[in-house]
Amino acid sequence: MSDRNDGATVGQKVGEVGAVVEKAVEKAVDDIGSYIRSQREGAQVSLRQLARAAGVSNPYLSQIERGLRKPSAEILQQIAKGLRISAEALYVKAGILEEKPASAVTDAVLADPSLSERQKQVLLDVYQSFRGENTAAVEKE
Repeated sequence: MSDRNDGATVGQKVGEVGAVVEKAVEKAVDDIGSYIRSQREGAQVSLRQLARAAGVSNPYLSQIERGLRKPSAEILQQIAKGLRISAEALYVKAGILEEKPASAVTDAVLADPSLSERQKQVLLDVYQSFRGENTAAVEKE
């Protein structure tokens, strides 16, 4: 009889874990949607304009913003390009990438709307290489 109770307990725990994971996914979808909406509104871009720039339909983008749909990485990249923001920031919000430790320099580069995504990435690569060289030099001493 204890086997049945143990099975029920394990089954219940699996169900509880599944519910927690499902809530986390729903929260991530809601977060990414509200983040996209806030970025769009901050950039003073209409839903229609962003949908056109991202190559998606108005209803689909609206569903993303309302947390009803979870966009793919490719769609997030297109949305980021349309908003002129970092695709990496959207990937982190969507749970696709882990957040890197932030620094004031990284934040400033990523937030600069006058830089293209390619320019931002090159600047950050150079910055990280300098930091790596300095860290290596300190470790040798």
